[in-house]
Amino acid sequence: MSQDALTKAERYTRISHLLCNNPGGLTTTELARHCGVAQRTIQRDLRALDDLHIPLWEEDTPDGEHRYGLAEGYYVPPVRLSADDALALFLAGRLLSQYNDNYNPHIRDALAKLSHVLPSAMQQHIQRMGDQMQRAPGDASLASILSTLGRGWAMRRQVRIGYWAAGRDEHRLHIVHPYFLEPSAVNSGTYLIGHDVDADALRTFKVERIADARLLPQGFELPDGFDPAALLESCWGIMYGSERQTVRLRFAPQVARRVRETCWHPTQQLADCTDGGCELTLQIANPVEITYWVRGWGPSVTVLEPSWLREQLAAEARQTAALYAQD
Repeated sequence: MSQDALTKAERYTRISHLLCNNPGGLTTTELARHCGVAQRTIQRDLRALDDLHIPLWEEDTPDGEHRYGLAEGYYVPPVRLSADDALALFLAGRLLSQYNDNYNPHIRDALAKLSHVLPSAMQQHIQRMGDQMQRAPGDASLASILSTLGRGWAMRRQVRIGYWAAGRDEHRLHIVHPYFLEPSAVNSGTYLIGHDVDADALRTFKVERIADARLLPQGFELPDGFDPAALLESCWGIMYGSERQTVRLRFAPQVARRVRETCWHPTQQLADCTDGGCELTLQIANPVEITYWVRGWGPSVTVLEPSWLREQLAAEARQTAALYAQD
């Protein structure tokens, strides 16, 4: 559909998205150009959005134009969801709630809103699930920090964080350009990936270790070519890197079907063994993260590569056997 063919409702949505993605605001001339309509039409649309209680701000520009923006904290305009769309988002939210140690009211609220487009049987399930989530320990500070990071990411605003790095007794202040937020079921946490201004480097921060976060007025530009999917493709969890190591695992016949039925990693290669087992080969940036998963298979898996991981797990097995021998 061309821009000229946009309906009024579609134009309202586009204006909201444009203002969301430009936290410094846009002039009516710029909005008219993006929407392919006259400037006077945009002025009427903005008055209509104000009547719909969309929180807009307005300021004069040096050349006499008016610049408009969305109030901080307002982000997503109304969207249409099919039942399949809502179900997919519900399952994603459910998975997120399972690995969160603390109750996050934003997850519950989002799931409750999704329930309105789902059949009544699903609505009842979401209600019971929400009640169950509320019984988990709450952490209002963590929810507030995650909200601040999300606004910084969405609005491309710098964020100042106090971070408890591993091994430190006090948190350290960092000014960060929030590029991306990534949940990790492997590490049971959520991670902020962004540019650390003082270090002038890309860094990863575990959200659960952030003591406080404050949104700053300064904006930032996302680097050309930054692709979080490509960055994290080599990860088992969250630890990325340009160099990959080969991990080769041999699984016993009794678990081979379970291994074959899941795609564990984008780089995986599966090969059948003559005894009915299978061999799984992966290319991972940092195999340290896979250690816990390998341990979970117990004696049903043998590490073939890398040698350091094979030796580490063999030593742990001997130590465990010695503990049981004492008993």
